[in-house]
Amino acid sequence: MVPHLSTALNGPLLDFEKKILEATPAIERWFRMEWQEHTPPFYCSVDMRNSGFKLAPVDTNLFPGRFDNLASEMLPLAVQASMAAIEKYCPDARNLLLIPEGRPCSGAYWENVARQIQIFRQTGLNVRLGSLDPHLTSATTVSLADGHQLILEPVLRSSNGRRLGLQDFDPCTILLNHDLSEGIPAILEDIKEQTLLPPLHAAWAVRRKTNHFAAYDEVVKKFAKMVSIDPWMINPFFAKCSGINFEDGSGLDGLMTAVDSILAKIRKKYKEYGIKEKPFVIVKADAGTCGMGIMTVRDSHEVRDLNSKQRNKMTVVKDGREVREFIVQEGVYTFEQIDDAVAEPVVYMIDRYVVGGFYRVHQDRGVDENLNAPGMEFVPLAFAQQHAIPDMRAKPGTAAPNRFYMYGVVARLALLAASLELEKTDPNPEIY
Repeated sequence: MVPHLSTALNGPLLDFEKKILEATPAIERWFRMEWQEHTPPFYCSVDMRNSGFKLAPVDTNLFPGRFDNLASEMLPLAVQASMAAIEKYCPDARNLLLIPEGRPCSGAYWENVARQIQIFRQTGLNVRLGSLDPHLTSATTVSLADGHQLILEPVLRSSNGRRLGLQDFDPCTILLNHDLSEGIPAILEDIKEQTLLPPLHAAWAVRRKTNHFAAYDEVVKKFAKMVSIDPWMINPFFAKCSGINFEDGSGLDGLMTAVDSILAKIRKKYKEYGIKEKPFVIVKADAGTCGMGIMTVRDSHEVRDLNSKQRNKMTVVKDGREVREFIVQEGVYTFEQIDDAVAEPVVYMIDRYVVGGFYRVHQDRGVDENLNAPGMEFVPLAFAQQHAIPDMRAKPGTAAPNRFYMYGVVARLALLAASLELEKTDPNPEIY
């Protein structure tokens, strides 16, 4: 399904599509060469926004949790990509320990876990689920909406302390689908003989969005030079703000200054390209997921004028964690719609391959608001015949394959940025 664009691709983005299509061989070779130098994360999802004049990633998640929303046609590709990923770390892998979230943001999360198990079992792996909950001392069942059940077992450390597994289950590889927002538990530290994916420094306990977008800046500058485009067309401005306390007002002057600075940069670009929309920024926690700790800001004084409920939403996020670090990010409109509801694409990747995606749709949110919120729905994207083979004969801005190909290119730039980010923030860089 392709959504309706209430504002068609125009100006710079039309020119971007044309240049991307013309440079497709060079782009694919460039990615191929980059992956010889860098190792992609095991898996990744990228939230994107398409304003008609700008296409940019706004969030990159290294613990993607919506695999159940991928089109079923994409499963063979996901299995092949998983095989490629597993072979890098443990070519003769037989057992995979999958560690899911302790307290999922959504009740549908377990459908995602079931889909992951389905994918990984098709690669030839025995897959079992392990829980980090110290209160779970024996196997328990999780019931799914379709009547199936998952078995969740307590994770155990081996007697020599060097391996992690379950009762009578010794995995080669441990895959986290738990973002560790609360902190890194001791049981996951100092694992010597197994591969832990993603690495612990990818956890939201230590990872920061501003580090990711700094790496994305680096990637986009190289890419934009190669294809002769303005990097801004695929890259949101951002700034980091620390020491912010919405409850007592400390640090808000610095936050207001950052908001004003980003808004000024956006106005300059809008003027350059003749864009009539009103600039806005998104202020959100510099770490974490689930769409919490986020607000749309059109004027810097709005950050001071929050009521007590709004201040609390910006102060406390997932698992009750207090937030003091924020990213101020250029707001990117989304002018895509499905059935008159605002939509945004989310692209999923395993290893270096696009394996599908979906549109996040929200009936009650506006084109300048966060859609990752209660009430959102999902419409699978059938990337299978679309993302890899653009239609070179189509008129710019009209063909679905070309739109999907652009999504895949920009998502892979974010994936490459995540790889650089993990390299730069690795506490043990000698292992790379």
